[in-house]
Amino acid sequence: LLLCELVGAAPLSPRELEVLKLLAQGKAYKEIATELVLSTHTVHTHSKKIYEKLRARGRREAVLRARRQGLLD
Repeated sequence: LLLCELVGAAPLSPRELEVLKLLAQGKAYKEIATELVLSTHTVHTHSKKIYEKLRARGRREAVLRARRQGLLD
């Protein structure tokens, strides 16, 4: 866990954690939307918030940072 990842980082909401876990499984936004009964727009919005909070530029980086922080099993 890097100090720069902790400073000022907002915690992920329970829903964002659900989305993150499905992103880590390689699921597409449409698949996540169907599984969580959300619109694809909402999944996209959650993903953008996850990337912001983890200071990631995309899915791969977000998953890597989340694993380093112990957010994913």
